[in-house]
Amino acid sequence: MAPTPTDVTFHALPDPRRTGVGVVKSSVWRVGTPERQRAAVEAIAEAWGRRDWPDVGLLSYSVYTGTDGDALLHYSQWRSEAAYQDFFRTFRDGRVAEIDAAVPGIERVGLHSYELYRSSGPRPGDPRTPGCVVLVDVEFEGPDPERQRAWVDAVFEALDTDPDLPSGGISAHFHVSQDGTRVLNYAEWESEQAHIDALAAPGAGVGSRTPQWERVQSYPGVSGGGVTRYLPALTVTPAAD
Repeated sequence: MAPTPTDVTFHALPDPRRTGVGVVKSSVWRVGTPERQRAAVEAIAEAWGRRDWPDVGLLSYSVYTGTDGDALLHYSQWRSEAAYQDFFRTFRDGRVAEIDAAVPGIERVGLHSYELYRSSGPRPGDPRTPGCVVLVDVEFEGPDPERQRAWVDAVFEALDTDPDLPSGGISAHFHVSQDGTRVLNYAEWESEQAHIDALAAPGAGVGSRTPQWERVQSYPGVSGGGVTRYLPALTVTPAAD
């Protein structure tokens, strides 16, 4: 069977609801400056684009630049954990070595494994193209898969009963970590400014002052988390995809 070329598409986003995804991997690289962010994205595009697609069960790999001028988010979709491990053993080192040679001193922070649990939006026929991805990380005190899902369900109740959700939000995709300790909300927004404006509105976070949002914000067992805004940098897929 002939090798499959790799497509590199700049400023593109993956489909978080894509079928066939068994595990999502998410991690962050710290590079220090906007200039190094751009250099790292270019190095990633080169390292992947000139190699054939690693046909081990990788479906898509996306990179985003943090609006803080430091972070690079990595979000990849795999058929299974075994597929990721095959890639790690066989294909990862050559790409990483090339990227590190171009941009020395990258700090790689925390790789987590997730599965998509629930999604909200976009509405059918919504013509908007996401210009910003907001990641909401939620950490819990110890592993508890039931608590993970119950918290997400509470968020959906708050969304469904909110009388005045901000207009700039397009979709939200809630992932639960396989170790039972985290939730990742991958939220698509019209723009960075739309999310900034939503946070500036009355209320806590992007929600109104409702009992449902108060329950989410005071949920027992939540130990930490954070909110980070990212801009689409690139997505790589097999050329036939």
